[in-house]
Order: sequence, then structure tokens, then C-alpha cells
Amino acid sequence: MNFSLICKSLGDTNRLQIVQLLTKGELCVCKLLENFNITQPTLSHHMKILCDCGLVKSRKEGKWSYYSLDCETLKKFKLFISSLQCSSKVKSCKKGECSCK
Repeated sequence: MNFSLICKSLGDTNRLQIVQLLTKGELCVCKLLENFNITQPTLSHHMKILCDCGLVKSRKEGKWSYYSLDCETLKKFKLFISSLQCSSKVKSCKKGECSCK
């Protein structure tokens, strides 16, 4: 799984908002579009990026596209994020020699 692609895709405020909207469940593209002041082709571009990184999945029903979060990818990403730790250990360097504590 490429977590850097997920992070990059979530770096856009519209895409982050799309993911937040999809936490409530599957949405039709027309319902997603109601939440933005963008064109349908722009929304399609954002959806392609979210689908390509694996965070969102799509399905077609007639002429409409429906989007939902890929729960497995989201779970793995959440595990990755929760594994990141902040360390209070101080690294000191003196005269070009570094020692990590």
C-alpha cells in the first residue's frame, strides 16, 4: 500500500472534504457535487485521484457513479498513522559528531 499517495491525495482541501462526506456512507456523484462550487469534470478529477490511491471505490449504476470509502484501505492507513510516534529523546551533536540517545 502506498501511503504517500494517500497523503498526497488528502493534501487537497476538496478531496479531504470528499472523504469526510463519504464517512457517512455511499454518495452519488450528483450529491457530492452539491457540496462544492466546482464543475463536474473537476469533481471527476478529484474522484479519480482518490480512487487511484485506493481510498475511495466507485460503482456505476446506469449513468450515475456512486462513491464510497474503501474500508480496508482506510483501516490500514489509520493503523499506519497510529503507529507514528513522537519521541521526546534529544539528539545532540557536538563538533560534527552526533550521538543519538
